[in-house]
Amino acid sequence: MKYQAIIFDLDGVICFTDEYHYLAWKQMADSLGVYFDRQINNRLRGVSRMASLEIVLERYSGPALSDERKVELATMKNDIYRESLAQMSPADLSDEVRDTLNGLRERGLKLAIGSSSKNTPFILGQLGLGSFFDAVSDGNNITRSKPDPEVFLKAAEMLGLEPSVCLVVEDAVSGAEAGHAGGFDVACVGDAARAGSGDYNMQSVAELLDITAG
Repeated sequence: MKYQAIIFDLDGVICFTDEYHYLAWKQMADSLGVYFDRQINNRLRGVSRMASLEIVLERYSGPALSDERKVELATMKNDIYRESLAQMSPADLSDEVRDTLNGLRERGLKLAIGSSSKNTPFILGQLGLGSFFDAVSDGNNITRSKPDPEVFLKAAEMLGLEPSVCLVVEDAVSGAEAGHAGGFDVACVGDAARAGSGDYNMQSVAELLDITAG
């Protein structure tokens, strides 16, 4: 097989927490009187928490915010978001994703996560995938967000593999750019697939079974 491992982005690929993110950022923005909508929220996909905050604050016109206050605001958002995540369960993992993961594992492929989210371990635990993946690279062990390739390069390093034999799976254009910047082939779903950002642009993650066949 061309690939020895698959490195998955989390949100938008394995699970979908976009609505939780949107509602949490909206509540935080509302507390400052800052306009926030779904179009702005879409710009935050794959972006770190503090970098996302700066995007939200582009329309802020109040008194200057200290670094400490910005950390407070980002923490407020994350606390609201984590309260929503507590509602998640293994039922939120679709049959399609579960069957695809199991099918890839049966072929002997190593499976990893490459996500900018610091909530990755918590989300995986809620989904019943806490110990499923061979490696988890996330916002807790990186310093640079996508489109920088650091998160994927660390995942490959954890697996003991070169990028050339790992396939990245992404739904965000910035994530696809990160994969390519790191020397990975990239399979895309969602927005990134519609933008033609991948080496493979898929309708669903189930197509990974065909891509990795043979």
